[in-house]
Formats: sequence, C-alpha cells, structure tokens
Amino acid sequence: MIHQYINNGYYIVMDVNSGSVHVVDPLLYDMIALLSETIDNLTEPQKIPEEAKQEICRKLEGKYRQEEMEEAFSDIQELIDQEQLFTADIYKDYVIDFKKRKTVVKALCLHIAHDCNLACRYCFAEEGEYHGRRALMTYEVGKKALDFLVANSGNRINLEVDFFGGEPLMNWDVVKQLVAYGRSLEKPHNKKFRFTLTTNGVLLNDEIMEFCNKEMSNVVLSLDGRKEVNDRMRPFRNGKGSYDLIVPKFQKFAKLRVDRDYFVRGTFTRNNLDFADDVLHFADLGFEKMSIEPVVAAPEEPYSIHEEDLPKIMEEYDKLAKEYVKRHKEGRGFTFFHFMLDLNQGPCVAKRLSGCGSGTEYLAVTPWGDLYPCHQFVGIDKFLLGNVDEGITHPEICNEFKLCNVYAKDKCRDCFARFYCSGGCAANSYNFHGSITDAYDIGCEMQKKRIECSIMIKAALADENEVKENCNEEQ
Repeated sequence: MIHQYINNGYYIVMDVNSGSVHVVDPLLYDMIALLSETIDNLTEPQKIPEEAKQEICRKLEGKYRQEEMEEAFSDIQELIDQEQLFTADIYKDYVIDFKKRKTVVKALCLHIAHDCNLACRYCFAEEGEYHGRRALMTYEVGKKALDFLVANSGNRINLEVDFFGGEPLMNWDVVKQLVAYGRSLEKPHNKKFRFTLTTNGVLLNDEIMEFCNKEMSNVVLSLDGRKEVNDRMRPFRNGKGSYDLIVPKFQKFAKLRVDRDYFVRGTFTRNNLDFADDVLHFADLGFEKMSIEPVVAAPEEPYSIHEEDLPKIMEEYDKLAKEYVKRHKEGRGFTFFHFMLDLNQGPCVAKRLSGCGSGTEYLAVTPWGDLYPCHQFVGIDKFLLGNVDEGITHPEICNEFKLCNVYAKDKCRDCFARFYCSGGCAANSYNFHGSITDAYDIGCEMQKKRIECSIMIKAALADENEVKENCNEEQ
C-alpha cells in the first residue's frame, strides 16, 4: 500500500506495509502514483511490467524527458527489489489468533482522587466524580492495587503506575505512601516501577516538586494555552481562572525537572481552533515538552469539534509543523508529543497493531478498588472487569479488548496510518459508535494529518543536518 502527499515543499512517498518513507523528486512522485494504479501490494519483489512502463511514459510525455523516466524506473525497481516499495502486508495473518495471545498487566492508572479543585468545562470525569461519587483512594486500596499489578505482570520487569484523578495532589500523602510501598516491592519481586503523575498544579509546592523530581519518571502539567483560552475552560468552581496561579509554578517545576520527563498538556476546543498559537505560547513561556489534544465531546456541546472544523485544524497543524522546523533550525526547538514519530518500526508487532493495551495490559483502578479497561471507561458498568480483592472476574471483557486491532476495524484495515495510530482510542470509538472496534472519524482525520506533518518534519530536519555536515566537511 502506497500513501503519497506533498507538505511544505517535500514530496513524500510512504510504503505502508514496510514502514519505508521516501522523500522524492516530482518525477518519481508522479511515476509512483501512476504505477500504484497498476500494482499495489506485491507478494514478492517483481519486475515492473513493460506495459505499465509504456502507459506511464505515454501519460507523462511532454512533462518529463524519456531518459529521465527510464532512470526513474530503475530507481523504483531498486526500491521494489529492496522491499521498500509496493511490499506485501505480512501482518494481516498475525491477528487470526489475536484473542488467544497471552497478555500480562504492565500498567495501572490509579484514580487516587475522584475529586478536583477545578471545574473544567470539558472534563469527561465530571470534575472527578466519574459517573459516581467523590472519593479519595485509601492506602490500603492502593496497596492492593500494586500487589495485583505485581501478581499479574508475569515475567515483565518494568511496570508503570500513573497517579490520576480528579486531582491527585488532593490525596498527596497516599501518593507518597504508595510510591514507598512500590519501591519496597521492587527487589523481592525483581520489578522496577515507573511512577507518573498528572496534575492541574493548584496544590503544587516545593515539597511536592522535590518529591516528584526524585520519584516521578514523568509529570503531566495540565494547561490549555494562552490565559484567555485556559481560563475560559479551566476555571475554579467560583468561575475565577487558574492561569495566573499555576503558570509560575509550572515554569519553576519544568526548570527543576532538568533531565526528567514532563509534558505541559492542553486541550483545544472549538473555542480555540487556532491552537498552534497555544502550543507556541507554551514554548514562549519556556516549556520544552508539550502536547495539546483535541477535545472529545458530545456533538451538542458548544465547544465540541465538528467535521466542518477540520480544514481549519489541518491548517493549524501545518502552521505548527513549519514553525516547529523553523525554531529547531534557529536553535530554540521544542518537543511536541504528536510530532514524536518512530519511523524505525518502534515497538513489537502486537503493540503496532493494538495500541495502548487498554483492557489487557493497561487497567484503571477506582478509589474503592474496581478495575476498568482504562480511565475513560470508569463508571460504565458494562466495562467493570473486577476489583483488587478478587482480581479479574470478567475475563471475557478483556478478551474483547484483545480484538481491538487494526484488522478488526473496517475503517483501519486499509488506512495508511494504521501502524502508527494502532487503531485509535477504544473509548472514543465506544462513545461515538457504541463499539470498541469502530473508530472516531474526526479523530482519525486529525491523527492522519499529524503523522503527515511528523514525517515532513523529519525530512526537513534531516535536510538541515545534511547541510551542516557538508559545511563541516568543507571547512
């Protein structure tokens, strides 16, 4: 399967099945496009049919010289021989027994606090209540959750625990106790815990920063962008905005993180479709690692994103990608989560096909110890998997989540982005279509655009590095 597009002056050809990406000239670009109408996925490397060559030359006659096209055919054939173009899909048969594959639990999202000190207007957690009641997780429940994780992690050494809410800092003492308990489990069980925290920053102070810099591998700092954007959607319950209180804390914390991960994470809505300006605002505040996600909300919500908003959103991603390249070349670059793309096939096949592992490898735990496939399913009774006392009591639900792969979804099976997005979010699929094996269409379009921008960025920065290397050689 071939996917082609032009972005920021780069002619890009993706061979989806092999993962190969080629930056080509207009001649090769046009010829590959015409050739893909004749051949698609080859079961093995084959010679380009002579009749196909003749037809392509006829169509491109007058636009390119004959000798140029002959040379281009030679280049294309070389890529085919190297299995970097028109390659076979070797993964589709892998998923036949996907439901039977053995999985272990490797990550927990601990809902340490079903309560919050902000009243974010788009909050899917209903200000921390998650379709239920306000509650704080006790140390005893959290301890059982970590015991469950260790007991169900098989031979896996590296485990992850995310302290989530609501607002986790409203239950800070229990967070610290659970980190200490997790550390006590590492040596006896040959495990290593990677703790992470997501916070709105309202309660952030020096003691918490110091502890996080010692124990938290990553901290997600929630901020929506410019002051007017953030304060509109992330106010306190009295209506007052949160920007002025949290931004100085986040700036201090980010500087203290040094070589430890953090991300300033925002949500853009229909109110700020010019979200590239919010990302650049993060960078101008001194943050180096950031993300901004599209809101996922019911269509009737005034801030929800609609299909007619997509052209503007695509423009924003292009704008952001160009500025991203520009700032990197100027030596003031930053990291944007959605432009962090692994072109070297990255994780294992199962990961590429099935994504985040919700319901199988990744589970959420409520303050009272119930287990759900992920934080976005919490409070939906039909997805209750069990609890930390009894473990998984509904394995049939987990088995259904094993089927969340790109070949089980009609919309994903022939999509060029399938090995990068891994089929998208099961919760979004369920919320919009009532099925975990469908796909959230608006989200898909944005994801595909981000992937295209990410590849263009790699091409642009590779060009820059090549120029620098040539200059160094000449000197």
